[in-house]
Amino acid sequence: MKLKKDEREYMVDQVKEYFELERGEVIGDLAAEQWVHKLAEEMGPFFYNKGVADARQMVEQKIMNVDEDLRSLERPAGKPTRR
Repeated sequence: MKLKKDEREYMVDQVKEYFELERGEVIGDLAAEQWVHKLAEEMGPFFYNKGVADARQMVEQKIMNVDEDLRSLERPAGKPTRR
């Protein structure tokens, strides 16, 4: 996964801050970058797939709304039948 430089730097800073505040450990940029890379590699696909599923659900809902809108535009056709 290719991240922009500023995105990667932000994530590295967040990892370093987490380790320092939550675990009382000071880690360097290299260790934090490796952690970010490993996390993205191992868990990134789960988050990505969740995003795809959310997008799919949104698109399906929009398609259903468009279908309803189009059906509302239909007009009766043909001759009425007498019973």
